Amino acid sequence: MDKPLAISMGEPAGVGPDLILQLYARRAELALPAFCVFGQVDFLSARAQRLGLDIAMAATSAQEAGSIFATALPVVTIEGLLPDHPGQVSPVSAGAVIGSIEAAVAATLTGVCRGLVTSPIHKGALYHAGFKHPGHTEFLAELCAQGGKARLPVMMLAHGGLRAVPVTIHVPIKDVPGLLTRELIVETVRVLAYDLKLRFGIAEPRIAVAGLNPHAGEGGAIGREDLEIVGPAVAQLQFEGIAVTGPLPADTLFYPAYWAKYDAVVAMYHDQALIPIKTVAFEEAVNVTLGLPIVRTSPDHGTAFDLAGTGRASPRSFIAAIQMADAMTRNQAEA
Repeated sequence: MDKPLAISMGEPAGVGPDLILQLYARRAELALPAFCVFGQVDFLSARAQRLGLDIAMAATSAQEAGSIFATALPVVTIEGLLPDHPGQVSPVSAGAVIGSIEAAVAATLTGVCRGLVTSPIHKGALYHAGFKHPGHTEFLAELCAQGGKARLPVMMLAHGGLRAVPVTIHVPIKDVPGLLTRELIVETVRVLAYDLKLRFGIAEPRIAVAGLNPHAGEGGAIGREDLEIVGPAVAQLQFEGIAVTGPLPADTLFYPAYWAKYDAVVAMYHDQALIPIKTVAFEEAVNVTLGLPIVRTSPDHGTAFDLAGTGRASPRSFIAAIQMADAMTRNQAEA
């Protein structure tokens, strides 16, 4: 576990760089594992000065990052323009932001880094540089496929023992019923069960599946998707030996005491999964991408442009993301 975690710099006008710097300054207090940032020393030094932080930094390789982490923040240089203008999005930085993600993924895929933590991005700015993905999750899946067919990426939001997974992610709500298939639900739960065992150390994961419709369809009286799609998917997973229950009414499934009976809940669409976890842990939840050949976590918040450069952004989700990546890679190594 002497290899560092890779951290992509994220949107330079947002709070990602702020939080990286603040956490490095508190690395001993928080007992954080070694990490390296894919960015630029000049940009990070300017932001540190803006935040009133006296931090030593060193441009280095990911291979050398672990050996210098105690005395200087290791920065793996990414080419491109990175203006230090908190809160002011500029398309000129898009190439460097994308390059940071690509280089961090590559270092993790090759084993130089043991896991990846991504800082928040602003997709609108990236579209000017040819970014064509609806989100980080889908982009990471393509990068990890390395030109081959990408495995299904599965988004999970987690806080302690509470975990929520949406089957469909960044799609309009009107499209969800047409996108739901038995195969998609089955593959999502398979990926989830596998990673809960390998990377979370849960020997026999207990998984609940929420219904799509109110009251899980009430036997077909309120829509037939739960009867004809979700139910058969659950039956197939049970046949495969996975401890899965459902479809269950989503309006009661996420009551914390009931939710805690399961190691994860699978929901049918983005907000059905994310609203509950953000309600109970808005500043501490972690975004995890399952189904990748690498461990990837991210703080569950956006760029927070209004807080960038002020030092007032809460670091709790970023701390949790680093700690979770550390724990997941350790569990995987032990497995």
